[in-house]
Amino acid sequence: QVQLVESGGGLVQPGGSLRLSCVYSGSIFNLYTMGWYRQGPGKERELVARIDRGSSTEYADSVKGRFTISRDNAKNTVYLQMNSLKPEDTAVYYCSAALNKLTYWGQGTQVTVSS
Repeated sequence: QVQLVESGGGLVQPGGSLRLSCVYSGSIFNLYTMGWYRQGPGKERELVARIDRGSSTEYADSVKGRFTISRDNAKNTVYLQMNSLKPEDTAVYYCSAALNKLTYWGQGTQVTVSS
């Protein structure tokens, strides 16, 4: 059974940085496309970034140049480095693992950007 556990969220001032981590428990981590999604107050969940088994990446336009997704297959972990944070980045951030038609989700970690 796949489990995803996120960490690294918190309160940060505008312009600050945070790094989110997501540890994957299960098999064949290296085959999954790993992603980060977020859901802000009163908004729908949206894709932030994802990285496939070949480490090709995709980003939402709103975070390009500020966020970086990476994966460490040896540690079964995916990261999201978030720089130059803005108040509009405030959301619950969810980790996902997708393979074929299956998608697994973590429980989410809160990121709040406020002065």
